Amino acid sequence: MHRLSRRSVSTVFRNSGSRCRSAAAVPISSSLHPADSVVDNDSKVRWYSVLSTGKIIHCPPRQLNLKNDLFLQSRFESTAAESDASSPLPPVGEKYEYQAEVSRLMDLIVNSLYSNKEVFLRELISNASDALDKLRFLGVTEPQLLKDAADLDIRIQTDKDNGIVTITDTGIGMTRQELIDCLGTIAQSGTAKFLKALKDSKDAGTDNNLIGQFGVGFYSAFLVSDRVVVSTKSPKSDKQYVWEGEANASSYIVREETDPEKLIPRGTRLTLYLKRDDKGFADPERVQKLVKNYSQFVSFPIYTWQEKGFTKEVEVDEEPNEAKQGEQDDNVEKKKKTKTVVERYWDWELTNDTQPLWLRNPKEVSTEEYNEFYKQTFNEYLEPLASSHFTTEGEVEFRSVLYVPSVPPSGKDDIVNPKTKNIRLYVKRVFISDDFDGELFPRYLSFVKGVVDSNDLPLNVSREILQESRIVRIMRKRLVRKAFDMILGISMSENREDYEKFWDNYGKYLKLGCIEDRENHKRIAPLLRFFSSKSEEVMISLDEYVDDMKPDQKDIYYIASDSVTSARNTPFLERLIEKDLEVLFLVDPIDEVAIQNLKAYKEKNFIDISKEDLDLGDKNEEKEKVVKQEFGQTCDWIKKRLGDRVASVQISNRLSSSPCVLASGKFGWSANMERLMKSQTVGDTTSLEFMRGRRVFEINPDHAIIKNLNEACRSNPDDQDALKAIDLLYDAALVSSGFTPDNPAELGGKIYEMMGMAIGGKWGAPAEMNYASQQPMEAEIVDPVASQQHYEQPMEAEIVEPVESSTSNK
Repeated sequence: MHRLSRRSVSTVFRNSGSRCRSAAAVPISSSLHPADSVVDNDSKVRWYSVLSTGKIIHCPPRQLNLKNDLFLQSRFESTAAESDASSPLPPVGEKYEYQAEVSRLMDLIVNSLYSNKEVFLRELISNASDALDKLRFLGVTEPQLLKDAADLDIRIQTDKDNGIVTITDTGIGMTRQELIDCLGTIAQSGTAKFLKALKDSKDAGTDNNLIGQFGVGFYSAFLVSDRVVVSTKSPKSDKQYVWEGEANASSYIVREETDPEKLIPRGTRLTLYLKRDDKGFADPERVQKLVKNYSQFVSFPIYTWQEKGFTKEVEVDEEPNEAKQGEQDDNVEKKKKTKTVVERYWDWELTNDTQPLWLRNPKEVSTEEYNEFYKQTFNEYLEPLASSHFTTEGEVEFRSVLYVPSVPPSGKDDIVNPKTKNIRLYVKRVFISDDFDGELFPRYLSFVKGVVDSNDLPLNVSREILQESRIVRIMRKRLVRKAFDMILGISMSENREDYEKFWDNYGKYLKLGCIEDRENHKRIAPLLRFFSSKSEEVMISLDEYVDDMKPDQKDIYYIASDSVTSARNTPFLERLIEKDLEVLFLVDPIDEVAIQNLKAYKEKNFIDISKEDLDLGDKNEEKEKVVKQEFGQTCDWIKKRLGDRVASVQISNRLSSSPCVLASGKFGWSANMERLMKSQTVGDTTSLEFMRGRRVFEINPDHAIIKNLNEACRSNPDDQDALKAIDLLYDAALVSSGFTPDNPAELGGKIYEMMGMAIGGKWGAPAEMNYASQQPMEAEIVDPVASQQHYEQPMEAEIVEPVESSTSNK
């Protein structure tokens, strides 16, 4: 036996025995098709009635006339809206002209205030919530206002077949004059007047958290409706009045309600006759979805009229063959054959059963509750890494709950897409939007999810209002600050793996923040992590680097490369490793740009060790002066040979084992940046050529190759071998410094030639010598050193070859 709760029973037939039908009385919707309640194939309907005892009474199956049949002293009808449509024409009321042009009103609503038609339900529910708030407030001093009905709720009923939506509240209602004042004047807000009265009375401690703007918000009904009927009863008046208006009319009608079947004890009933293209809003499931999306956290219960069902076992008639077989076997006990069927019925269903978590005291909310709210609100299955629940007071007041997801967004919701649906904005517990373009959170924090509820923003908020609102700018600043506090809490966790997981997922976002948000550099910098020359396996923070700095170290050193391996083997590190100076390895493409925008941390400047004029704090001016005098002429000689390929040739103070290195200009691109710029689809080749010209060729005066070139410069500066050695030295420095050679094939040819000079005939291989003898004469002339080595080989090799050749000729 199926049972309904006593609350459903009481709301269904709250006033069934009185002359006036209660606002909560339950009509049978015409959207319940007979086929939905058929228990056999005779097309008869089985209806159910709910009594105060909670039991279900089965009425005899018969065809019911929904217009005329009486059941339990109450007349059934399809819906309240349909009843209005099928009843006799109402008495003619007084006609009033609007105080503003309807065409201007429609243009304001459709083109300016509302970009989505479905918000009409949000606005009307907000108005109903206002009416209930007013009644609750006034009922404190005037208890007689609440005598007609105790329950304060909102009920939404739909007629899918006829395209009608009915919204009923048990709030304060309106008198005849209030109908004219509030609904006959565009943007005339009864709520605003009520708040003004509260302010004028200077009542301390009053709850003025009313969310509606009854006026413009009410006219949002015409987004989807051709005609709207408002039936309202104020406890301050003995009569019930009806307001009727059409979308394209310049006037409206106000009359007294005389139909006993349509009287309500208190409150307001809005009946919307939907446009042909918008009748889909009369679908009960769609209405329920809209309520959950926009009005989930309205403080009053919202009920929607929904079709339900329960299963039961029914007997099935036996087939003739089965009956004969049963007669033959009389000794076997017969079992009745049954089948399971679903009985359909309609009842009110509570739709907003979740209370706003952000309105509760954070000390009273458990971690499990925060995680469950996160999963339900954002359709996530993993628990968040961290959460932050806070309330800001002062110039702007709002409440918020923020989360850091466990996994980064995928697909289109990536770092380059600032438009996400991660932040849900509520105004006085009514959902406004989750479609933002950087108004509430900057792009680099777009991965943060949460809800924001403000009492200071207008309910009819639009994208333009958000962009220009001073309140939103203040909210954004505070939300960003709280987000950083939440991330900092993860970094300070005892479990280091928590922040490692965060950094793997969202490190690029914070680096983007270094570029885009200079105001928050001090909050971003402590959260950054990098590999270093002393920590190639585990990333370190800038605080850890600074704490481990040498007492006389003034700067933070870094090198940008494509991997930790290449950064570790770069020649720029040689002297720094000898001096035990730690160097940060920037191996992510965005790292170098982020550090350059950061500039300094705790008064320590970031220094790129691949740039010219590197100061390691150990300069010896006398020694440098002696070295420059000795190698100054060699530097000029090398510069003359390399020409425009380098800006200058200098003595290096960063090399110990390498003969030379190619440093970038102080204001030029590093090798890593040049590589990244080359990979851009739309690269500026002119700037690339300019930055390339700023390279500085640094030589190591203590290296044997440089000493030999210094002797060659003094003795024979025009020697071709020496000049070719300079070219090869430059190409080698180009590669070892991280640059890409313009002609790799030419570089390969030079290396092969040098290998030939080094190993040619060294092991006396005849085949190799035969190969060398077949080379063109130009190669022998150009390479005198190889030629000289060729003639210095043992005579046995010279004799064997012609003997074999003469033998073969015979």
